[in-house]
Amino acid sequence: MTFRRDSAAEGIRRAAIDAKSLASINALIPGCVACAELAAERTRTVAGDFPAKAQLMLVGEAPGAQEDAVGRPFVGKGGQLLDRLLADAGVTRASVAVANVVKCRPPGNRPPKRAEANRCAGWLDRQIDFVDPEVVVTLGMTALTWALGLGHRLGEVRGSAVDWRGRRLVATYHPSAALRFGPSGAPMTLLRNDLSYAASLVTAA
Repeated sequence: MTFRRDSAAEGIRRAAIDAKSLASINALIPGCVACAELAAERTRTVAGDFPAKAQLMLVGEAPGAQEDAVGRPFVGKGGQLLDRLLADAGVTRASVAVANVVKCRPPGNRPPKRAEANRCAGWLDRQIDFVDPEVVVTLGMTALTWALGLGHRLGEVRGSAVDWRGRRLVATYHPSAALRFGPSGAPMTLLRNDLSYAASLVTAA
């Protein structure tokens, strides 16, 4: 099977590679119109939060309505849950880098299309180069597919760290799944455990 080359994805990767700093990457993202539907519907792009010297980085799927409104990742109910679980693991949100695979909110909060994730990955890959975290945590399947490619199931990957681009990668559930299944559901328990495990890897590194 042959795949048609995506010139927009290639253009983003070239622009990202040419960027000399994290600030310059984040300054380019608001002008991105590679995905016409997302660019037309968004209020703001959401580049991410990148505190200095962050050794733990969380990668989610895409902004939701509240993130689109304020321009920051994980500020809604899912973000509030994430903050609590990080605190339980002994980590402050202010010390953690947080980004999404896709920088614009998909209409109706639908999952990002594969082409959208592929295009936006150029920005995220370069952001990680500059942040240089010791541990990356993927939240949900979109982020897992970005990191490891198609064909991986979350249930088969989570529970241990894998070597990835010279760092450790921990896959877990998205906070929205934990909220959907409730406080007694398996995703909530596993998300809590996995964040604690990821935090312990940073401490031990």
